[in-house]
Amino acid sequence: MVFPFRCFSMSYVTHDDTSVPGNTTFFSTYTSLTERLSGTAPSSQNVPDTIREYPTTLRAFKLAELNLATNNFDQSRKIGEGGFGNVHKGIIKSLENPSINISVAVKRGKRGLQERRQWETEVKILGEVKHPNLVKLVGYCNEDSIEESNWLLVYEYMPNGSLDDHLSGKSNIHLSWSTRLKIAKDAATGLTYLHEGMGVDRQLIFRDFKPSNILLDRQMNAKLSDFGFARQGPQDGRTHVSTATVVGTKGYAAPEYVQTGRLTAKIDVWSYGIFLKELITGRHPLAQKTPGNKPEGMRWVCCCAGVGKSKPVVDPRLEGRYSERSLQKVSSIADKCLNKDPKLRPTMSEVLNMVNEAIVLDNQQPPNGGQT
Repeated sequence: MVFPFRCFSMSYVTHDDTSVPGNTTFFSTYTSLTERLSGTAPSSQNVPDTIREYPTTLRAFKLAELNLATNNFDQSRKIGEGGFGNVHKGIIKSLENPSINISVAVKRGKRGLQERRQWETEVKILGEVKHPNLVKLVGYCNEDSIEESNWLLVYEYMPNGSLDDHLSGKSNIHLSWSTRLKIAKDAATGLTYLHEGMGVDRQLIFRDFKPSNILLDRQMNAKLSDFGFARQGPQDGRTHVSTATVVGTKGYAAPEYVQTGRLTAKIDVWSYGIFLKELITGRHPLAQKTPGNKPEGMRWVCCCAGVGKSKPVVDPRLEGRYSERSLQKVSSIADKCLNKDPKLRPTMSEVLNMVNEAIVLDNQQPPNGGQT
């Protein structure tokens, strides 16, 4: 039996206790934060003391400010939801010029230790790591409140929502093949930066790469979002990081990671391969049960034409308007990313180079946009 499967990352697995990068300069304060979370150090009741431990580049919001910005988190302002919590559109005042209004997205975490750990991870990473293809974190709120959840994150507002909105049909915006290629390039650029562009011993593994974590701005530029599961890569010559618990989303997590808990950057490469198949087909991954319906017998069919077939069906919404050579190139890249042996998968910089080649092929198509 083959059936479509969709879920949010939090419904899949539990976050492990060591998921936040810990040995780089910009994460040097995480130890004290972890001690407070685990109860090994006294927690401060003084909010300003707590705030000073977070990156000074971020804006520390009061809960009252964000209540006002979102009209008390009115349902009409809700623009998304996930395992961490709901996201609402808000309007805040510019610090430089209070007469200017700024649109933001306010993510409100559920009350729980797991959500707090994700919140801490996002603040520490996006407070320090900046890149055009990573969503910008404007600020945060961790003000104590007994009555309501207060793990709040404030991001730049991305008017065109997530890529998943467009691929799943929630949006009326048509994604042309060239736009999909641009999104693929932006996403690959963001992952390449996390894996290879941050300097020695500063690799970050995203761990939950999927279309719903790719946000699109007004010009359809793509940015990675939701860094709550990000983890520092192996250091000191080690081949992998051993994790206590696997995190991610069913259908996107690499098989060797699910089976062993061993973490390398190649798990993001696998997820990227699934993502490329979705760009081609417009379909989510499929789960195929084996006889007996045992969970360990579940395997994933990556958006293919059907059981036993490997050639993907092209999204009919493309209406045949794509370069056949370009599409074949992207399919080939996806196959390389989905190699069962992680050592044989390309690096993200190699993937990015191949995506650029696919874009060149697409630009060689006839002016009428037909197949070539």
